[in-house]
Amino acid sequence: MKKLIAFALVAGVLASCSGEKTEKESTEAKGGVYYGGVFRMNELEDFKNLYPLAIVDVVSHRVANQVYEGLVKLNQADLTVTPGVAYKWETNETQTVWTFHLRQGVLFHDDACFTDGKGREVKASDFKYCLDKVCESNANNAFFEITFKDKVKGANEYFEASKSGKMAEGGVPGIKAVDDSTLTIELMNPYSGFLNILSTPAGYVYPKEAFTKYAVDMRTHCVGTGPFMVKTVKEGDVVILEKNKNYYGVDEFGNKLPYLDAIKYTFVKEKKSEMLEFQRGNLDMVFRIPIEMYKEIMGDYQNANARKTDFDIQTTAAISTNYYGLLVPSTAFAKKEVRLAFNYAVDRNKIVDFTLQGQGVAGEYGVIPPVEAFKKLGIDFDGLKGYSYDVAKAKDYMKKAGYPDGKNFPKVVLTINSGGGERNQQIAEVIQKMLKENIGVTVEINVVPFAEQIDAYQSGKLEMFRTAWIADYPDPSSFLGLFYGKNVPATMDEKSFTNTSRFKNDAFDAKFETAMKEPDAAKRAVLFKECDQILIDEGALMPLFYDENDRLVQKNVRNFPINAMEYRDFTRVYIIPKDKLNPPATAKK
Repeated sequence: MKKLIAFALVAGVLASCSGEKTEKESTEAKGGVYYGGVFRMNELEDFKNLYPLAIVDVVSHRVANQVYEGLVKLNQADLTVTPGVAYKWETNETQTVWTFHLRQGVLFHDDACFTDGKGREVKASDFKYCLDKVCESNANNAFFEITFKDKVKGANEYFEASKSGKMAEGGVPGIKAVDDSTLTIELMNPYSGFLNILSTPAGYVYPKEAFTKYAVDMRTHCVGTGPFMVKTVKEGDVVILEKNKNYYGVDEFGNKLPYLDAIKYTFVKEKKSEMLEFQRGNLDMVFRIPIEMYKEIMGDYQNANARKTDFDIQTTAAISTNYYGLLVPSTAFAKKEVRLAFNYAVDRNKIVDFTLQGQGVAGEYGVIPPVEAFKKLGIDFDGLKGYSYDVAKAKDYMKKAGYPDGKNFPKVVLTINSGGGERNQQIAEVIQKMLKENIGVTVEINVVPFAEQIDAYQSGKLEMFRTAWIADYPDPSSFLGLFYGKNVPATMDEKSFTNTSRFKNDAFDAKFETAMKEPDAAKRAVLFKECDQILIDEGALMPLFYDENDRLVQKNVRNFPINAMEYRDFTRVYIIPKDKLNPPATAKK
């Protein structure tokens, strides 16, 4: 195989492949930034739903985050909470009442849902309307459990009343529009991560007019306040977002934001094809280097020294956990001993070292990824007793469960999603072999489209499934909440949006609830660690590995820093014309 790095060292090859032409020539603005250009990227999976409360996959979030905004948002560089439509906020002494002050002149996108087709100004009542929606029981609402449940005053009661359509006329009592530019939210107890949950899609604002007119069609028909507007949606093929010329934002030099003319998403499912498009200069970035190319690219790039290269490599530890979910109520995984046997029968270090070629950290802890940010919070990962590779222990657990050497154990179907390159299939085949050789279990691999897989495991139809959780916000609770038993519906006929394994454990629930109410950060960290230990001891999941994010970015891209959540915000991203890169630009990458 040719060394992939070769394409990066020959400037003439890429220069001759100009790719898609931008709508107009780039122009330089104050501060050395550039207006114009189309940022082009590819996703290996299709988006599922762009309606804010139905966003459950990363692809949908990556698109919608450019179109919608909330009261607050995250800083793309360090994931701190920054102002969104609210330019400031304060809280009372007990941190139970939060007051948000909205910017003046923020407009919804122009759309036919408005009488004159022109976007009107956003008011606090619009946020009241949308945040009340978060507290309604609805098949398209995946956010109540992980945001306002047990937190916002009156939210639980409003949710229960909504099941019969008998909600209080004034909406959720803890959410109030004081006037057109002031919103207050009252909490039941102090919660240090409250601003974080408002940065999720649950906090996006959209007009009532759009929901009334489009209803379920808001899946693709988006009306927000963000820096970009949806121009074209051809599902499975392309999504194009165009610049919102009425966006309120300006940079420190007084330039109106955003800088880009448009963002173009394609949905080529083959990783090698995606890499070829990047080689040709038709994509401005590629997320995640293919396993089979990783050592070549990283090794040659790191040894390049003074050689001229035509792309940058960005890497960081990811706040995400790749794991196999085990449906606890199923016949196969109802017994804890079986779940533990599966965990001890898998050599995670071998998977990372050989299958993933070193891309990641072996999943020998629990669901909380051992990233530096969480270590700084006080999570004692070294003190966790995670899963080692121990075939004897695995066999013993199978014997205790009544299945010595796998005898009479039913065949298990492992469902993985297509897309994501080849690594999902490769990992599944390695684990399939390990489980057969080590504990005598037969595993059949079933590959389905991502959207189909999500619906199936939320509906409790998959006994064992591949999934990964990228933090909704940078806090351990975003991971532990996946196993909170009180988020499991009463019957298997109802969808379980968050706790898809339908795991229940009273000790875990009690400790998790205590942690969520604990104001002291150090004590909270200890409680989070204890919660994770319970999940490990109960075999609530099969952690596989903790990701490391890497991406290739064309040299002329600026203001596009990588972060541990792969959170993307194109408000300030710009593209320098390639003829301006000689000598190299000094602007921050």
